[in-house]
Amino acid sequence: MERLTVEMLDGHLKLNLYDLLQLEKRRKYACDFIDCRVWISEGKGAFLENGTVKGMGENYSGEFNVRVIAGNPVRAPGYDGQTFGARDFPQLLSLIASSIETAYRRALASSAEKNRRKEKWGPLGEALWSMELAMPQKGQLMLDSVPATYTIDPRSVSLDAITALLKDVSALIKDRPRIRYQIVAASTTLIREFIVGTFGACIDQTFAITEAPVLLVASEGSVQQEHMDYLAHQRGWEIMETGINEELTQLPPYREFARLFAQELSELCVSPPCPTIRDAIVVTEPHFNTLKVHEIVGHPTELDRILKMETGYAGRSWLFHGFDEHMVGKKVASPLVSAYSDPQLPGFGYYKYDHEGVLGQRVVHIEAGVLRGFMSSAQTAAVFGGESNGHWRASRGDMVPLIRMSNTVFAPGDRNPDDIIREIDRGYLLAGHAIPSIAESRENFRILARRVHEIRDGKIGQLFRDGGIMADSLGYLTSVDAVGNDFRLYPIPNCGKGSPMQVKKLGNGGPTMRARATLIGPSGEAA
Repeated sequence: MERLTVEMLDGHLKLNLYDLLQLEKRRKYACDFIDCRVWISEGKGAFLENGTVKGMGENYSGEFNVRVIAGNPVRAPGYDGQTFGARDFPQLLSLIASSIETAYRRALASSAEKNRRKEKWGPLGEALWSMELAMPQKGQLMLDSVPATYTIDPRSVSLDAITALLKDVSALIKDRPRIRYQIVAASTTLIREFIVGTFGACIDQTFAITEAPVLLVASEGSVQQEHMDYLAHQRGWEIMETGINEELTQLPPYREFARLFAQELSELCVSPPCPTIRDAIVVTEPHFNTLKVHEIVGHPTELDRILKMETGYAGRSWLFHGFDEHMVGKKVASPLVSAYSDPQLPGFGYYKYDHEGVLGQRVVHIEAGVLRGFMSSAQTAAVFGGESNGHWRASRGDMVPLIRMSNTVFAPGDRNPDDIIREIDRGYLLAGHAIPSIAESRENFRILARRVHEIRDGKIGQLFRDGGIMADSLGYLTSVDAVGNDFRLYPIPNCGKGSPMQVKKLGNGGPTMRARATLIGPSGEAA
C-alpha cells in the first residue's frame, strides 16, 4: 500500500516551494508576504487497558498550512491548510498554489472589511491595525537542515515489540498491591517539516518523539488515588529500554518508571490526608515546579495572551493589564527567582526554528525578581515592539500557529536542597505534580501534588495524600527565600491552547524552591 514517508521531502521540493512562493508574491496585487509549512509524520503506537490490548496502529500523515498577508492600505492575513496523502504528493506544489490563492482572497476580504470599519468607526477603528511582521532575517535567505536525535529510529520498531513491552509493564503493575485499574501506552514518531517564507526562510527540521504515559487507579477502603505520569523525550525508542540519563533530564526505563509510579500510589492509599495550614513553609521539588512555572509564569508570558488575543477563551495575564498598567521592569518575585524560556535546551520543548522560520531564542521572563520579557511571534512583536524571539508554533502541520512555550523553567540557584530542608523546624515538602486550578489572569493558583511530606526538625517525615498549595502568584513568588541547585527538566506532553484546541508537547522544570503558601488538604479546614 502506498504511504507517506519523510524521505519524500528529499530532493528539490524545498527550493521549488521557495521559488513558488516568491513567484506568487510577485504576481499578486498588494501581496506583502507568503509563507508555507509542509509536515510529514510517520508513527506507531499501542495502548493496553488492564493488560488487554485496546488499540494499536501506524499513522502516516501529511499536512500543510499557508499564510498570505495582503491588502491596501491596511494589510490583513489569510490562511488555508490541508491534509494530503501519498497519492497527492506528486501534485503537492499545485495543491499549495491553490491554497495560496484561497489564503490570498481571504486576506483581501479581511483587508477590505478592516478598511471599511476603520473609516466607519472613527477613533475606535484605530484598534484595527495593519498586519506587519517583525522578522529578524527579513530579506536574507536562511537555508538550514536540522536532523532528529535518536539511537533507535521510531520507524524501525514493530508493533509487536511495542505491545510486548507494554504487556510486560502491565504485568509488573498488576503485581503491585492496591492497583485496581491501569492504562499503559507508548508511541514513537518521526516528524519532518519544511518552513518556507518569502522573507527568506528555507528550513528543513526533523524531530523524533517517543512518549509513554501511565494512568493508574489505586484504592484501599474508601481511599482512592488516580494519577497519570509520562516518560517522554525528543528521542527514539531507546528511551523505553534505557530511560533518559542526560544532564537536565533523568528518568528511568519504562518498566522501572511504571513500577515506581505504582508503588507510590499504593503507599498513598494507606497514608493520612494532608492537613490544611495557612501560611506554611513549603518546599517544592523540581517535578512539582514543572507545573507551577508552566501555569503562573509560562502562560502569562505568552505575548498573544498579553495582547488579549485569547482573552475570550483562555484568559489574560496577571503581569500585563495594558500598555499603561503592567509589571514590566517591576518586582514580581524574590531576587532569588529567575525564569526563562529556551527552545535550545535539550528538553521535550526543543526546536531550532519556530514555524515562521525564526531562530528560537532564550527569553528571560524574570531576572532576579524583576519582570523582563515575553514570548513573541513576528506578528505580536510588530505590535508590542522589537523582533520575534521565535515562539510561534502549531501542534499540527495544517493548523495556524500560536505563541507557545518551548522549555520554560525557573532558573537554578546555588543552594543544596538538603540544606534547604535541614533549616526548617516545621514545614512541608511537595513532590510530583497533579492537578492545577488557575485564576482567569493566573494571579492566584491552587496546584495539587502527588505526595506531601511533613518536615520536622530538618528531617522529612510523614507522607500525606491529597495535598497541595494555594497562593496568589505575586505573594508566593516574592516569598521565595531559597532556591536549589538541583535543576531538572521534565516533559509536558499535553498543554492545551487555542480554539480549536491545539495540544502541544513542551518542556518545563526548575530546581527545589522554598516559600510560604497555604497548604491545602481534602478537608479544607485550616489547622
